[in-house]
Amino acid sequence: MTDSLHEAELKLFVDSVRRYFQVLTKQEPQITSAFLGTGDVDGHDFNGIVTFSGSYNGHVMVSMPPQLLRELLLLQGETDLSANNLLDAVGEIANTLGGNARKTLGAGLQISVPVKLHGSSGVKARVRKHPYVITLRWNHQPALVCVDMERRH
Repeated sequence: MTDSLHEAELKLFVDSVRRYFQVLTKQEPQITSAFLGTGDVDGHDFNGIVTFSGSYNGHVMVSMPPQLLRELLLLQGETDLSANNLLDAVGEIANTLGGNARKTLGAGLQISVPVKLHGSSGVKARVRKHPYVITLRWNHQPALVCVDMERRH
């Protein structure tokens, strides 16, 4: 038996994304929309996905264009802006969101190593019929976080 996420659980992902940018860049992203996805979720070129199991089931995808990731890496003093390093960066962001989720949702939440995908083909695997999609903009760059998970009983 599964159960939809509550608003407070979704808010934790929005807050987590905000905090990540705030800590790293001293500039909070603008949340531009939050909606239930229908059809394929069209992301950006670089995607980091963490899968949850245990008390919750599903995954969270962070999707960003290369320019945003380059800016984040440069802010951290990183000069290697290769595609592999951009993939590592988006995987690290997904991993951070997963770690923040565990702090709030409990130690019964197991989190996978991030899967990193290059390409904007959209993520087909679905736990929920309509995953939650949060779009944001930071420094004029778009990004999205797709929360596709449910509570298990």
